[in-house]
Amino acid sequence: MKKGRNELLADEEKILASYAVSSRNSGARAYNEPEHPYRLPFQRDKDRIIHSHAFKRLEYKTQVFVYSEGDHFRNRLTHTLEVAGISKTISKVLGLNEDLSETIALAHDLGHSPFGHAGQEALAELMKDKGGFEHNKQSLRVVQKLERRYPDFPGLNLCEETLLGIMKHGGGYESTHLLEIRRSYGPSLEALVVDVSDEITYSAHDIEDGLESGLLMLDDVKHLSIWKRIEDSLPNSEKKSDLNSHSISRSIGRVLLNLMVSDLVDTIDLSLSKHKIVSRESIANAYQNKIKLVHFSEEFQKEFSGLKQYLFQNLYRHPEVSRMSERGKETIYLLFKHFESHPESIPESYRKREEEDGRMRIICDYIAGMTDRYAIEKLKREGILWFPY
Repeated sequence: MKKGRNELLADEEKILASYAVSSRNSGARAYNEPEHPYRLPFQRDKDRIIHSHAFKRLEYKTQVFVYSEGDHFRNRLTHTLEVAGISKTISKVLGLNEDLSETIALAHDLGHSPFGHAGQEALAELMKDKGGFEHNKQSLRVVQKLERRYPDFPGLNLCEETLLGIMKHGGGYESTHLLEIRRSYGPSLEALVVDVSDEITYSAHDIEDGLESGLLMLDDVKHLSIWKRIEDSLPNSEKKSDLNSHSISRSIGRVLLNLMVSDLVDTIDLSLSKHKIVSRESIANAYQNKIKLVHFSEEFQKEFSGLKQYLFQNLYRHPEVSRMSERGKETIYLLFKHFESHPESIPESYRKREEEDGRMRIICDYIAGMTDRYAIEKLKREGILWFPY
């Protein structure tokens, strides 16, 4: 027998923990819409994100390696899907709202520029003293304003709790009703889980991709303090010293992922019990008292910090990655300066917002939404300057 909205809400509340965000408390949408008869609010939000143009473009945006380096390295889309999967798993175990965590995860990188963090650095520099640029803030801008799928309102008209989850602590957000709620109540546990799942995901898959690319060496990884945990969890067939990094890189990534998720779940469970978290209000109290609820165990955090430092020094700063990053930055600088002088090259859909947002902001929006390959093609089509990637 088909279940209606009220039955689905009741089913959800039977499995959610008392501190989870229920669909009944999803928060209002900025523009009134009738509720769907059998899709709950966060499910609708998730579908809106997946069908957005910004989400589709993530496939051709850099994670660490630009798209031309190979078909099997992570890109911004595969990273996003992995974050969503891990967030959903953790939320399910802890009795949180899986739909909300998954939705926040799917939206968390919508505002990311092309060419990874190098692209963000370039846009931040170009927009300095002009309102700035930060990809988390841009993600919120994408879902609230830039996406144009509905005739009756700008953006995707997502639920308040989804928007609050996309916002990151410390971001330079405009003073709005949404920001006041964020400051008063802090993030939901679902949002906090997504934040840490993001770190977990890129650490595990960057080790894997780094080893497969040959930029990282297994002998170096073996010197990390976290290696003992990894080695103990590896299949016996892959503990032989004569195996090279290519043959076990995927096992290392998989084992590392499981270790991080398991430690995080156990530690969150203890933290919620220790601080007597029983409701959304108790989460808000913890936030106001600067109590961290979502974190690794102390020992594991030290090892995880060592892993991140290793990746920073040996992968993200690797000469080959730096070379790709510098080309990405140069591409963005050239495009930005070109559009400043030749606004007619900017699509009309952006130009019509110039009076409202200013030329610098619409140029920033346009470039931030580009994929790596579109930015490179745009250089060629505009006859600016081009160098092979």
